[in-house]
Amino acid sequence: MQRVAFKMKLFKGCEAEYKRRHDALWPELQSLLKQAGIKDYSIFLDEETNDLFGYLTIDDATELNELPKQPVMQKWWAYMKDIMETNEDNSPLNTSLKEVFYLP
Repeated sequence: MQRVAFKMKLFKGCEAEYKRRHDALWPELQSLLKQAGIKDYSIFLDEETNDLFGYLTIDDATELNELPKQPVMQKWWAYMKDIMETNEDNSPLNTSLKEVFYLP
């Protein structure tokens, strides 16, 4: 099992909308993430900076490279681009985080 962590940036004033959209996560997106092997997926918000911290576990992290090719993933990104920093392809602008400590 591999642990993956990353951070993203939410636009100021969009905190409630971000939560609302994730509380109503599309079933087809949830299925895609689970089919990719994603487990224990959490996103946390730093309310002082509006940084989002994502954490998930997955058997093979290379499976994450296939997600951008999926139409439902592209549709979700387009849906979210108005409330967070994104790349030109609408994918969230994110930074991978290096693990420096783990206590199993």
